[in-house]
Amino acid sequence: MILAGGAGERLSVLSAERAKPAIPFAGKYRIIDFVLSNCVNSGIYKVAVITQYNPRSLAEHIGIGKPWDLVRMDGGVSLLQPYLGRENRGWYRGTADAVFHNLYLVGRQPADVEQVLILAGDHVYIMQYDQMIAFHQDNKADITIGVVEVPWEEASRMGNILLNEEGRVTSFVEKPDPAQSNLVSMGIYVFNKDFLIDCLEQHCRGEEGLDFGRDIIPALLGTARVFGYTLRNYWRDVGTIEAYFKAHMDLITDLPPFNLYDPQMRIYTVDQRMPPVKLGPEASVQRSLISNGCIINGKVVNSVLSPGVYVEKGARVSNSIIFNDTYIEADCVIDHCIIDKHVGVEHDCCLGCEQDYTPNQEEPEHLKSGITVVGKGAHLPPGTIAGRNVKIECWVEPADFPDLFAPFCASGTTVKRKTPQRFRI
Repeated sequence: MILAGGAGERLSVLSAERAKPAIPFAGKYRIIDFVLSNCVNSGIYKVAVITQYNPRSLAEHIGIGKPWDLVRMDGGVSLLQPYLGRENRGWYRGTADAVFHNLYLVGRQPADVEQVLILAGDHVYIMQYDQMIAFHQDNKADITIGVVEVPWEEASRMGNILLNEEGRVTSFVEKPDPAQSNLVSMGIYVFNKDFLIDCLEQHCRGEEGLDFGRDIIPALLGTARVFGYTLRNYWRDVGTIEAYFKAHMDLITDLPPFNLYDPQMRIYTVDQRMPPVKLGPEASVQRSLISNGCIINGKVVNSVLSPGVYVEKGARVSNSIIFNDTYIEADCVIDHCIIDKHVGVEHDCCLGCEQDYTPNQEEPEHLKSGITVVGKGAHLPPGTIAGRNVKIECWVEPADFPDLFAPFCASGTTVKRKTPQRFRI
């Protein structure tokens, strides 16, 4: 069961129109592709995806599951949305509550299904879940938690785990400040099926016990056999703009921390069916990921381009992430930016062009690391200048800036005028 209903508020405008698992990643993929591919690479073909926030893009992407070989008579993929019934309360109120509302799917599994794997759909990593399940069975565990070491400065925003010498969980504290450990929960769990049913029936009937990490598992540590399975490979929670950006920069290093080209652990996704990349006579591409359908006539450095991006002659894109079908015209400078789909950047624009910057005034906690974000379908007229930590949500017109020759967005500002979105084809 994949929990894929997160709103991803810390990702600012990138998650305004889509659930976090549906956000593009590494050019051609979506974040959800990693957990779906891990499932099929581990021999798991009975998958349920629990959605909630802005599910349309995610549902269109997954479809009937063909790219992941999940079109099956026995198993396959199911999309589970919140619903109103006589005994439930509609919207999910936490991770455990989401599974509880869909517990009928667990209960009707045949007797030979002994474990339920609960996964977070918004993390980036490559993992063989069958090894974790084998560890769970070998230790006769009731619950096994996937755990991983992270830098200490990141640990306080995750569930901290302490293990004893046997690998048994002795402490689970959700988002402590300060952190008590840099061993954190990955948000993935193996439950014995019957134990899961009994546990959720007991804890989720009332108003409490709605989240696995905050409520359920800490309450069970004294009575249940709870073990931690440590992943030694790369894992990232890309739930913030800074983490999302850093994960992309990790991929374009000379020795990336995980291998997208491993034939044994492929990452599957929907085929874009676009022509090969085309490089013009004066094009220059260095240390970048360039997806199919891109046409590059300018310079691209340390960047990730999704399918269908066009970079005109004289334009320079550096240290940036550009989503599908974005058009960057001549003599633009794009640096430390994340630009969403269908954006038009007209000639002589400069985005992310200041070295000194302040946090965004509207979202100081989310946009503070010097990255400028441009929302889906935005249009920037010729000569637009934007500093760092700028958020541009809309179609920008020079008339919005009457005292200047061209729009000027100082570092830390937000452009938010509501106008009909117009898409460049």
